[in-house]
Amino acid sequence: MDHKTPRPTASLIRDNAIALQKHAVGQPVRRKEDDTLVRGQGRYTDDFNLSGQAHAWMVRSSHAHGVIRSIDASAARKMPGVLGIYVGGDLVEAGYAPIRCGLPMKNADGTPLLQTDRMALAIDKVRFVGDPVACVVAETAAQARDAAEAVTVEIDPLPAVTASADAVKPGAPLLYDHIPNNIALDYYSGDRDATAAAFARAAHVTSLDIVNTRVAVVPMEPRAGLAAYDQASGRFTAHLPTQGVSGNAAALAKLMNVSREKIRLLTYNVGGSFGMKNAGYPEYVCLLHAARALGRPVKWLDERSTSFLSDNHGRAQEVRCELALDKRGVILAVRVTGFGNLGAYVAGVGPLPLSLNIAKNIASVYRTPLIEVDIKCVLTNTTFMGAYRGAGRPEANYFMERLMDRAAADMNIDRLALRRRNMIRPRQIPFAAANGLTYDSGDFPAVLDKALELADYAGFAKRKREARKRGKLRGIAVGCYLEVTAGLSELGKIDFEPDGGVRLTSGTLDFGQGHATPFAQVLADKLGIPFDSIRLMQSDSDIVHAGGGTGGSRSIMTAGTAIIEAGDLVIAKGRAAAADKLEAAESDIEFAEGRFTIAGTDRSIGLIELAEALAVDGKPNPLDVDHVSSSVASTFPNGCHVSEVEIDPDTGVTTVVKYTAVNDFGTVVNPMIVAGQLHGGVVQGIGQVLMEAVSYDDSGQPVTGSLMDYALPRAADAPAMTLSDLPSPATTNPLGAKGCGEAGCAGSMATLVNAAIDALAGDGVTQIEMPLTPERVWRAIRDARRAAQT
Repeated sequence: MDHKTPRPTASLIRDNAIALQKHAVGQPVRRKEDDTLVRGQGRYTDDFNLSGQAHAWMVRSSHAHGVIRSIDASAARKMPGVLGIYVGGDLVEAGYAPIRCGLPMKNADGTPLLQTDRMALAIDKVRFVGDPVACVVAETAAQARDAAEAVTVEIDPLPAVTASADAVKPGAPLLYDHIPNNIALDYYSGDRDATAAAFARAAHVTSLDIVNTRVAVVPMEPRAGLAAYDQASGRFTAHLPTQGVSGNAAALAKLMNVSREKIRLLTYNVGGSFGMKNAGYPEYVCLLHAARALGRPVKWLDERSTSFLSDNHGRAQEVRCELALDKRGVILAVRVTGFGNLGAYVAGVGPLPLSLNIAKNIASVYRTPLIEVDIKCVLTNTTFMGAYRGAGRPEANYFMERLMDRAAADMNIDRLALRRRNMIRPRQIPFAAANGLTYDSGDFPAVLDKALELADYAGFAKRKREARKRGKLRGIAVGCYLEVTAGLSELGKIDFEPDGGVRLTSGTLDFGQGHATPFAQVLADKLGIPFDSIRLMQSDSDIVHAGGGTGGSRSIMTAGTAIIEAGDLVIAKGRAAAADKLEAAESDIEFAEGRFTIAGTDRSIGLIELAEALAVDGKPNPLDVDHVSSSVASTFPNGCHVSEVEIDPDTGVTTVVKYTAVNDFGTVVNPMIVAGQLHGGVVQGIGQVLMEAVSYDDSGQPVTGSLMDYALPRAADAPAMTLSDLPSPATTNPLGAKGCGEAGCAGSMATLVNAAIDALAGDGVTQIEMPLTPERVWRAIRDARRAAQT
């Protein structure tokens, strides 16, 4: 018997238990990274520099559509500091692959979507203002920019089209010869005959034409890049802002036509992304090419004005939404037809938010027997489309909630009663939805009731009367939502380090979510190790060899599952090692609160202590685990948001004066971080509803190309928010968690627009499109009052 086996004191056990409880799952632990970030010590892509680096600048098209006749860089090449100028032909000669959409999406007839095969630099035609045609590299950024302005690009302009409905009309300008009518994807989901029959027998059909405005992403940090090439190994190293290094490294390797191990991708702090930075961009190919061609590192930083052109946009749909109901207001079917605007290229996940995610999410919390979605994803001479916070989920919920309020008004049914009448009941869970998915958890009526109570919905009439005395029009509305989150496999790698710390490696990537804290809470809870000893690694593709990245509100489910499963593997290894150390049978070893104990005795050894005892210099610790989980199923976060707005009828100014949200995110790992995610999502919803919209003129020139033209919400636009939870834990992952990152957008858009329409209902306004700018609201009031007088 080993008489040196430690026997922990009661105070040590007590102190460890207190520390674990402080950082346990469910506690509002402060984010690990906050002190670093608020002190300005974060490391963003532009903070990195390499010895001997050069600088790149992109030459972009000033035409929305045209044939490239010539690119004359002779004068630019002679300018001071210029090292190289590259055009499309150089990249073709180098053998790089085109940028494509990686989704296996099908047309209604079963054929695959039509690809646009975008080269990093345009070769034959330009297709939107900002389309890159050349890359200039010089000793300094200023020299590169000066030389770029000296590059002469001769383009024969062609007619342009910017609206998707116009792009499919006979005689519209064609962006590609192989894509008839500019329709890259003719998406269809549903049963056409059954849906038609449901509408035919409906006692009432509500129909709404809705424009879901195009928005710019506008993260705080513009895109940037720093690329280097090692001639001896043939390896590229790239510093880029992404949403996950493993998947983006693989995508970059495919673009560069090299094997995966030839790319090392580094992503440290990222100043916002919202889906936009999770894609391959032309600038990155140019940087890597230049680094190899010149034998020097090459750096690039976008500017705010060019980011409005070069970063993918979001939303952008023109649809007709229809709801079929019986005479009692019970939903028979929902139908969405229309167009999604892909912009000039099909890339990344561009078609997904416009089509499939509408079909997945539009049923929301309601029993909807039939869903038909018929969307044509159309190419136009505008910036290309991609993911933006929610990526189809907020859009679908917006469509349904707009329909519910309009149907209630049309049928003279109380709008809350109509929702309750159609909500899925707890006794019906698990519920097989018409989108082919099974809702595993949720109490939607209870969430609605709690939201109404917290919002003091019953006291609204008094607040409306008081507002009227001040000359304001006050409105209230609810916005129920349900999202289908993404589900993928994920990396959970646990390494015990020589200093007693634990490195947790995940294939997700934090670009504002605060992953380090909840992930450490989950691991500390699982293994009973000190919260402060856990360090999160997400930044290096040489270490992060797998994982799906961050997106689709999935991180806590996928990473949490991988962490818990990896923790189980650590415990299994530790139990065997502890049995050897304690000279006991493995079956007699119990594990709890970070210690392995011989059952029925006080003889034990801590996990960290065991790892230290097993460590051998220069070798992996025997307790280390490298684990990739199986694909985690989707979850169904849901909630009800209640907003109140006041409108000044003399100016049209709309102000959000009260906001309440009750959400079901299942098990909440860190309520403080969840609240922050909700605040951000709601404010982004306020931005789209009240002020944000990308606009083009008839020639395809953007007229919202800077923050002087494109309005963003400020602190004064954000109301105080009352937030609460009513969790029904998910049954599809071991944490019981559901995603929360996009819920603020999903709940806010409909409740805000419906509240504005409620405020304007007394003047006869029944429909108004986003954004609810003062001019648009004022005109709606004026027009309605004039119509009432005639």
